[in-house]
Amino acid sequence: MMRLPWFDYRAPGTIAEAARILADEGPHASLIAGGTDLLPNMKRRQMAPKVLVSLRNVAELRRNGTVLGAGLTLSDIVRKHELPRGLRQAAAQVATVHLRNMGTIGGNLCLDTRCNYYNQNYEWRKAIDFCLKKDGDICWVATASKRCVAMSSTDCAPALMVLNATVNLVSAAGERQVALHDLYNNDGIDYLRRRPDEILTEIGFDNLPSTYWKLRRRGAFDFPVLGVAAALAPQGARIALGAVASRPFLVDPANRFLAGKSLTDEVIAEAGRLVGSRAKPMDNADLDLYWRKDVTAAFVGYALRELRGDDMRETRLRIARAAIA
Repeated sequence: MMRLPWFDYRAPGTIAEAARILADEGPHASLIAGGTDLLPNMKRRQMAPKVLVSLRNVAELRRNGTVLGAGLTLSDIVRKHELPRGLRQAAAQVATVHLRNMGTIGGNLCLDTRCNYYNQNYEWRKAIDFCLKKDGDICWVATASKRCVAMSSTDCAPALMVLNATVNLVSAAGERQVALHDLYNNDGIDYLRRRPDEILTEIGFDNLPSTYWKLRRRGAFDFPVLGVAAALAPQGARIALGAVASRPFLVDPANRFLAGKSLTDEVIAEAGRLVGSRAKPMDNADLDLYWRKDVTAAFVGYALRELRGDDMRETRLRIARAAIA
């Protein structure tokens, strides 16, 4: 049985109080909201904070309007029918309903990167030697790489990126707003540009027609091995990818190509080719990496045809093995 390490627990009632605790405790503290990612990582000894600062009692983080509080659960997002469809589809495909009832939208945006070597228990990792991401000095996926190639596993980030999302970051020193696509680094270790003393408090976005398609081994629940988000803005369609790099990202060449164009079959096919050329999956997750790259164009086609208004329910049921509105 894997047990949690010892830690102190703080339960502030406001954002300001939580920020003060983070500032006082420094690198020994970690935020916890739903805990669906942090607690398993602590059990596997990938993280061992001395102090957990809970955000469960901070009512300010559960704002539910045109701006979303980061403390809203993924189940809250799924039930909020006035939200963009792509965001609701992304939230609905995270894990299981039990975990969606606990996990938060802010937590999903800050989700740790994943890798078949890193996401094992301490004894397993010790037996084969530790990796670059934790306790070691070599990446076992790309041994010549000087950076960790653990992949991003958030579903909601690509779905929000195509909606021009921004996030608010609050610390004891002040507050700043950044575009969501600027929150991430393409580095499996240093994957967030959120400072350790900052709290992601809210998310703003454009309410646009959108969609999200996810590839995973198990249809009922699993982390993504490919995520494709698309939205239809007045200037044209926009596409973002997840799970094929250490960060989710907007596919700029495809988005420039799509600007001002109608979604004809020819345009969709070329957009799929452009997006597929930017997908760089690594051999550190389920399913063959070359196949995952090859199917990227097909998933882009599903997303853009659904945006166009095609009936994709049968295809989605086959891919997701569930009816997702």
